[in-house]
Amino acid sequence: MAAPLVAAAPAAMPAATAALIKAAPAAAANALGKVRAVAEDFEAVFLNSMLQQMFANVGQGPFSGGHGATIWRSFLTDEYAKSIVKSGGIGIADQVQRTLLAQQEVR
Repeated sequence: MAAPLVAAAPAAMPAATAALIKAAPAAAANALGKVRAVAEDFEAVFLNSMLQQMFANVGQGPFSGGHGATIWRSFLTDEYAKSIVKSGGIGIADQVQRTLLAQQEVR
């Protein structure tokens, strides 16, 4: 995953990030990978919150209910959110990644 980020970085990212990539490609790939992971984690947390709200009023069905079903549903929404992010997400991670990199440019 790091190679595509490094290859696309000069065109899509601020000047200091592009300079870092030229100076130390391995370190830049590692840093960009970490930023991407944080952005994807943020998107997964956001999607998990949305999915929990969506499933809050869904009927329990004849064989479920109670405290165990509530806990299971929270695990289910967490896995749904991770799966959505893994398959490309809804674009929040891309925006968060750009914002994080821009904030680093300011410093």
